[in-house]
Amino acid sequence: MPRPSGLDRRNRSAEGPSRTGNTPTLKIREMPREERPREKLAAHGASALTDPELIAILLRTGMTGKNAVEVGRDLLKEYGSLRGLSRCTVDELKKIRGIGFTKAVQLAAAFDLGNRLAREVLANQKIDSPELVNELVGGEMRMLRKEAMRVVLLDTRYHLIRTEDVSTGTVNESIAHPRDVFRPAVVASAYAVIVVHKQIKLLDHVIIGAQSNNGPGYFSFKEAGVL
Repeated sequence: MPRPSGLDRRNRSAEGPSRTGNTPTLKIREMPREERPREKLAAHGASALTDPELIAILLRTGMTGKNAVEVGRDLLKEYGSLRGLSRCTVDELKKIRGIGFTKAVQLAAAFDLGNRLAREVLANQKIDSPELVNELVGGEMRMLRKEAMRVVLLDTRYHLIRTEDVSTGTVNESIAHPRDVFRPAVVASAYAVIVVHKQIKLLDHVIIGAQSNNGPGYFSFKEAGVL
């Protein structure tokens, strides 16, 4: 059988995109302009894009046989959700086929910007309810794979000074000494502190006060049935 000429080979490559099985895989630049993620975002806003399309913008390029949108779709399928994907470290992400170090760093940076935005929105609000504490750190802490304890440091107006990690443990245990919990508050001259933890079994929370004829001088959350 004669070998195809150079012109034949060029003609074949120009016939269309590469194929995986029987399904054609279009490169991003081969898509209709209005369907390309970046152009779609510029024209209609980020809310018009699917999660895989937003991930594709961060990745910029795909891999052999798959464009960036398909790689993004595979990542979400592998980890179940954006939250699951966001829990991956750079080391974990860079080992995924089609990702590598640069794309792993870009993904990690994007996820952390989202967490920082949530904190920034609440920076000038009075943090005085569990709902606001959850809004401040809940999303980020749910992404953690290990037990963790964090303190929220507040000023005299109950405005946020900063949050600080106190302890990171194993998948089912986190150990923190009381001095580790309150040292950040002392260093930051915080007026108030909120302790937040993930999945740690708390037997009781006892507040010691002055003794009186009407009380024992302490308050137990467990005795009061609120723990």
